[in-house]
Amino acid sequence: MKFKNKGRKIYKTKEKNYYGKSPVGKAFSVGLTVLLIGGIGFIGYSVAEPLLNYNKKKGDNEKTTSNITEDITPTDENGDPVTTENNANPAAPVTVEEYRAFSLNTTDISDAQSIKNALKRIPSGEKIEYIEVPLKVSGGDIYYATNNYYATSSGIIQSYTKLSEIVSAISTAGYKPVATVSTFNDNVVPNYFRDMGFITIEDGSQWIDNDVDAGGKPWLNPFSESAVDYNSDIVEEISQAGFDKVVCYDFIFPDFRQSDVEYLGEKVVSTDRYMALTSAANTMYDKIMSNGSNMLLEVNASDILKGKKDVLQPMLLKVNTVILNIDLDNISYGVYTGDTVYEFNGTPAENVKKMLDLVSEDVEDFNVAVRVSGVTVSTQDLLEARDEIIEYGFESYVLG
Repeated sequence: MKFKNKGRKIYKTKEKNYYGKSPVGKAFSVGLTVLLIGGIGFIGYSVAEPLLNYNKKKGDNEKTTSNITEDITPTDENGDPVTTENNANPAAPVTVEEYRAFSLNTTDISDAQSIKNALKRIPSGEKIEYIEVPLKVSGGDIYYATNNYYATSSGIIQSYTKLSEIVSAISTAGYKPVATVSTFNDNVVPNYFRDMGFITIEDGSQWIDNDVDAGGKPWLNPFSESAVDYNSDIVEEISQAGFDKVVCYDFIFPDFRQSDVEYLGEKVVSTDRYMALTSAANTMYDKIMSNGSNMLLEVNASDILKGKKDVLQPMLLKVNTVILNIDLDNISYGVYTGDTVYEFNGTPAENVKKMLDLVSEDVEDFNVAVRVSGVTVSTQDLLEARDEIIEYGFESYVLG
């Protein structure tokens, strides 16, 4: 979650529903809510509900109390300090739940013993409470023994460890298990179930993101009800297994060229295409919450820098917490955004700070945790990057 240090000693917990909004933003919120009262049937309840309940969020917000209090000692009518039981300051706020996690990789969860061995890599003394495990990764592969028909039919299961074994191994070690799930960056299932992918409007053929000889591949289509149902079924299966949280990511569209628009129609680049992503995210949120788990939304810092931030609609999303993923391997080659090239040639900690300078405002309406990832990054690099994250003002982070 996000705490900003602006010099003076002020304790501040930030919650997107109540603070940090300009008068214009608040007025827009009221106006949009009025419009929604007459328009729920048009845009769908999964999108409208977060707006109508903008100040009544559930889930991770139930664990927070938002206020701003100065670090002062209470006094009586004579101006003398008041001593309370345990020397507690009655004006001190209830702080936002901190999310400090360590992420395992796919080879770490091949069986229960592998998980136990992987947990030994966790840096000691870092107050790590959660362990993230990758169950469905970018590209579509799945790393657990799923019963999902579409997954088993597509041949994408790469590991057959039972969810119960994963949960048990992590819980027994004293940590809380968290699943990570890629959503629409899935290039396998659409090959077998074409209605889940993008289909050309002229002849109904399958769309792929490049020429076949250049490795072109299909993508799950956020406009497809079947694709949304598939992702929802996956997170429902996972959240029923006892995971404390489910982190969902890859709520993105492919990069469309003008020729792609001619094949697929203008809706794939329309200004309101974000509603397909937010609606899907809200549907998955409901599935996860109904099973007693919590959903977190992960976004990639490089995608945000490139302008691919359609899903970041705080007034439409039910989820309140965003994990900002800074992939140090990915940005080491630079981030290209049209006419601008952003270079990241510093140390891992310096590169993390630079990226936060560039994109942190894009997630300021959410509770935020920062992920530092990269297969070539050492544990020491991760810890130094962690220090930079805390210095920047973020108390929640994911390492690995």
